[in-house]
Amino acid sequence: MAFENDTGGRLTTHVLDTATGRPAAGIEVSLFRLSNGVREAVASARTNADGRCDAPLLTGEEFETGAYELVFGAGAYLDAQRLDLPEPKFLDEVVIRFGMAEQRHYHVPLLLSPFGYSTYRGS
Repeated sequence: MAFENDTGGRLTTHVLDTATGRPAAGIEVSLFRLSNGVREAVASARTNADGRCDAPLLTGEEFETGAYELVFGAGAYLDAQRLDLPEPKFLDEVVIRFGMAEQRHYHVPLLLSPFGYSTYRGS
């Protein structure tokens, strides 16, 4: 990726559909900054065919350390897969609250299935 050698902080994500073993394309991703009880919308994107956003969600001067939330539109994605799931769905919006303490690359992936998810700090 072109931004892999950049210096300074940046935030990236990707989504993998662990039920199919494929990237999860078309998932709406929203990023919020949390500060003093205020939740501020910072960025939004949609995952591409590779399950990744086309550009970092934060980079350069936009990047600030602090507390954040990534919100993934998992329910809409699962609906689009035409799975026979009960209503209401077990997962709809998946919210990952995390902190970034350094001016470094933070990669926060989502591993998703209809009845579970996981995340980790990637590279």
